[in-house]
Amino acid sequence: MVFRTQLFNRVTIVGVGLIGGSLGLAIRKHNIAREIFGVSRQSFTLGHALKMKAIDKGFHDIKEGVKHADFVILATPVGSIVGLLQHIGPYLKRNCIVTDVGSTKVSIVDAAKKNLPSPSFFVGSHPLTGSEKKGVIYAHDQLFENSTCVMTPTDITNRLARDKVKHFWTKIGAKVRMVSPDEHDQILAYISHLPHLLAFGLMEAVPPEFLGYATQRLKDTTRIASSSPQLWNDICLANAKHILKSLDEVVKNLSLYRKAIVTKDEKELTEHFQKAKTKRDEVDKNG
Repeated sequence: MVFRTQLFNRVTIVGVGLIGGSLGLAIRKHNIAREIFGVSRQSFTLGHALKMKAIDKGFHDIKEGVKHADFVILATPVGSIVGLLQHIGPYLKRNCIVTDVGSTKVSIVDAAKKNLPSPSFFVGSHPLTGSEKKGVIYAHDQLFENSTCVMTPTDITNRLARDKVKHFWTKIGAKVRMVSPDEHDQILAYISHLPHLLAFGLMEAVPPEFLGYATQRLKDTTRIASSSPQLWNDICLANAKHILKSLDEVVKNLSLYRKAIVTKDEKELTEHFQKAKTKRDEVDKNG
């Protein structure tokens, strides 16, 4: 489906941080909407978003922020998205399209089905981009260019809503892939949630007195351990089933490495490392 005019009249972004602020800037850059509204509890956030032209108008009151929007983007941490879906329903205008940017999907999609007046107009989204840094001060209009956005429509999703959300992500530079909510959560457990847990675990294991000797390799490997602890607490609890499975597999592999080191089994250890290297090389080949 081809859209030849602005996709939306008014877009409201709930949560104007790094992702939300970057969305506002990208929407303006690509002329996707006539008006961009932002909702945040923080006056500093709204003030900075207005100053950098990520939004045209800011609100503390979510009711006022969403009531005339035809596209609402929930760009808050995962732990608060379910609550927002329970709250915003009565204030949405008819056939308002709603999406989110959450790192888990099953619980969010379920909440949308149960709480929105038109659940078929909710389309789950997850742009696979961002930073360990947080806040609108780090927002920029190129954050989504050459990225991937995973969309999770269901069997009740309105086709026009799905197509407009897909076009939106494509317009701001993302390659869109569509999977089911549960498949999304399985994939993310391995490619995002597990790496963060390993980075947290590695930093917790390093003795404090050794930190002064930290190499660039340690810094690169554990950069994402600077992410928000509360955010990752919420993600772990929301996607517990799949994260536990991925953790169990890593623990099993580490125990095999340990056994090979203890028994000085060079062949076994090299084979494990070669399997890992082959997979890692495939990541680079696939871009």
